[in-house]
Amino acid sequence: MIQKLIDGIQKTGAPIVVGLDPMLSYIPEHITKKAYEQYGETLKGAGEAIWQFNKGIVDAVCDLVPAVKPQIAMYEQFGIEGLLAFEKTVRYCKEKGLVVIGDIKRGDIGSTSEAYAVGHLGRVQVGSKEYYGFDEDFATVNPYLGSDGVKPFINVCKKEKKGLFILVKTSNPSSGEFQDRLVDGRPLYEIVGEQVAKWGEELMGDSYSYIGAVVGATYPEMGKALRKIMPKSYILVPGYGAQGGKGADLVHFFNEDGLGAIVNSSRGIIAAYKQEKYAAFGSEHYADASRAAVLDMKEDIASALAARG
Repeated sequence: MIQKLIDGIQKTGAPIVVGLDPMLSYIPEHITKKAYEQYGETLKGAGEAIWQFNKGIVDAVCDLVPAVKPQIAMYEQFGIEGLLAFEKTVRYCKEKGLVVIGDIKRGDIGSTSEAYAVGHLGRVQVGSKEYYGFDEDFATVNPYLGSDGVKPFINVCKKEKKGLFILVKTSNPSSGEFQDRLVDGRPLYEIVGEQVAKWGEELMGDSYSYIGAVVGATYPEMGKALRKIMPKSYILVPGYGAQGGKGADLVHFFNEDGLGAIVNSSRGIIAAYKQEKYAAFGSEHYADASRAAVLDMKEDIASALAARG
């Protein structure tokens, strides 16, 4: 699956993943109105609005980007109906040829971690048959319970030829409260990065591992250090756009081959029509605004990488 992601990046020239993290406040009124007319102001109505909103964006950008990243919490808040919208979104994106990164940030131990891995990446046994649950291509994993929490995911990935992005240095302001703490004179995120590289050696593709890392765009200098620590790990970079990251911050996340990183933007793309820059599109053409935002992001990253030489 890592090679499919790399092939998609090379084909589109866009090391970009669109974060499908819908809030009801992002969804244009004409979509919510229709959904509520059909199902009422109910959880089912909300789920339908989310699904139709996502579908519009995917249709508009699927030829421009290699991957999407739905954040499951944005769906779980609406209960079962939200999860149904999540499932439909995952399946639709895969039908469109997109790589799907399930942003689930799971991390537990033993059989619990195995169940998460099976539910999102693998197949569950039901009598004499096996079924995929959500069936994403990659999942995000929290490693802070240690190898007990990560190994079950790696085992499922080996079986299914799927991948992980493991949290190493996250983009949020308070991440340093724990991740920057010194352990034997070194920041904890570097130690986690080394472990990610070791896990990655167990599951190598042609040139990059199936085991990647999450490192925030808001910490470019730390990204530079981690790029050296994890040369064969793809880095998923959140924090672009709405969280303050920009193309110039990203160059150190990439290897000299121009690969090695994929940059996420969520509300900067899916809610682009709410920004002054794209307001002329209007809410009726929200998906066209998202497409324009992707094109601008692609240009920003390409210009930064070209300037690096």
